[in-house]
Order: sequence, then C-alpha cells, then structure tokens
Amino acid sequence: MPIINTSKGVGGILNSFRGLVEGAKKITFVGTPGFCTPFAELIGFVVRDRELAFVSSNDFEKARSIYMDHEGMQLGDLTDKHADVVVLLGGLSMPKIGISPEKAKEIASKILEGSENGKIIGVCFQSAFMQQKWDEIINFEYIINADLAVEVLQV
Repeated sequence: MPIINTSKGVGGILNSFRGLVEGAKKITFVGTPGFCTPFAELIGFVVRDRELAFVSSNDFEKARSIYMDHEGMQLGDLTDKHADVVVLLGGLSMPKIGISPEKAKEIASKILEGSENGKIIGVCFQSAFMQQKWDEIINFEYIINADLAVEVLQV
C-alpha cells in the first residue's frame, strides 16, 4: 500500500479525513460502543455539514445520527444507515471484540447498498487493521493509520 500523505497529530487525522470524503453526502461510522464512539464524533466534527451516522458493533441493524449541538457532537435518534462512505473504526478489529473482517465487510456492503461510488475508509491506530490482516479481506479505498506517542511527566 503506497503512502499518499503524512501528517501529525489530531489535526492531521481530521484534515486527512476531510479530504478523503470530499463530495460525500452521507457518512456512516461503524465501531465499538464506548471506545470508537468518541472517535466517530471527533472525526465527524470536520464534516458536520454532512449527514452522519454511527452503527454500533452491538447491533449492526441500527444506526444513530451524529449531530452538532451547543455541547459538541452527539449521538441522536435512529436513522437510516445507508451512506456513500463507510468508515470502519479500528476498535472493531481488536480480537477481544470478536468481529471477523468478513462480517465487517458484509456490514459495509449493506451500508453502501444503493450508492453508486461508495467507498470504505478505515481509521485505526498502530496499524490495527494491518496487524489483524483486515486489509487483506476488506476492500478499503483508504486507511488512515495513526500512531500515538504518550509521555507522562512528573512535575
């Protein structure tokens, strides 16, 4: 897989994502509840002018809207899960979650039903999709792979 862009920090993730979904009318994020939800809300912030949804790994048949209010990005009411872009979040690929890449591919295909130019984008940390070989099964158009460096300072 060729690297098409490099950047740093949260801004790098957000700006990269915004560029990859240019022209998309609706974006549906798929991830684990709790762990992935705040990442969907964070990433969704830069495309808050679009229709956004979140599908939890607890129930792939239901989608909740993601919307902006005075407190920030929030999950809202049930909505249609179909979209132009599916964003698979890396938490799905953690072995303890128990979701196979084949199942994730099936879910992504259902979300993209009816979309002419639908695409699947992965967003993960520390090469999660590549380590679990999801990139060999799912036809990702792009993967945003970020790495986090952590320092704890005693002052």
